[in-house]
Amino acid sequence: QVQLVESGGGLVQAGGSLRLSCTASGRTFSSLPMAWFRQAPGKERQFVATSTRTGGSTTYADSVRGRFTISRDNAKNTLYLQMNSLTPEDTALYTCAARFPTQSDYYYWGQGTQVTVSS
Repeated sequence: QVQLVESGGGLVQAGGSLRLSCTASGRTFSSLPMAWFRQAPGKERQFVATSTRTGGSTTYADSVRGRFTISRDNAKNTLYLQMNSLTPEDTALYTCAARFPTQSDYYYWGQGTQVTVSS
């Protein structure tokens, strides 16, 4: 069983930065590919970024590539999302998720942390 807890959200002005953290319980964190998703009010959840188990390979949604960076510290059981040059369109509930290496669907989900970007 893995529990995921996000933190680091808040209110920031456009152009600002935030760093989100996702801390995992359990001893299997380093074996799980992970990702960040976000959902804005009235919209479907969308993929933001993914990381392989080691963090050696990452992918990004087109809307955040070049502004956001996903990383992980397996020794601390923590996944990060560094967000720079934020715009109001980045306002959403950000959630981290983990999946088993042999499956494509994400199985473990956190509760999310709210990010609000003011113009």
